[in-house]
Amino acid sequence: MSIRSFEGNAPEIDSTAFVDESAVVIGRVKLAAEVSIWPLVVIRGDVNFIEVGARSNVQDGTIVHCTSPTADLPDGYATIIGDDVTVGHQAIIHGCTIGHHCLIGMGATLMDGAVIEPYTIIGAGALVPPGKQLGSGLWVGAPAKRVRDLTDDERSMLGSHARHYVKLHHRHSGRT
Repeated sequence: MSIRSFEGNAPEIDSTAFVDESAVVIGRVKLAAEVSIWPLVVIRGDVNFIEVGARSNVQDGTIVHCTSPTADLPDGYATIIGDDVTVGHQAIIHGCTIGHHCLIGMGATLMDGAVIEPYTIIGAGALVPPGKQLGSGLWVGAPAKRVRDLTDDERSMLGSHARHYVKLHHRHSGRT
């Protein structure tokens, strides 16, 4: 695995987190307890900071970045991923906030300043435009549109996904 400092800022990785050996984690990045970062993920906290909450998983080929501060946007946009979040394969997560208990579908793109509220599912291939705030529910399409509320089974499934990936990363790291 490639875990690198950038301009004196080293990633903070909880001892219970799992980072696949092919992943790259750079700069101001904080990975909480039981986080799993899967093959070929890039998490680049070079121009702002990135936090990934407890038991969240970021799956294969995903890119997580943030937005630089500018004159118009003095703080830029950090990237915050809440607890118990599943980010599907090859998603792009850029300068946005994802609340707890969310599922970001495979190939979805979340852009600068977007805010995803807790208990939200973003469908595969969806595009969340800059600055868009999405309330709880199922969102699909490009741009993402709300389809409906989540069912009780879907809400429960969000926690199941997080627990599954904690168990899976234990198997990969030999902690079974």
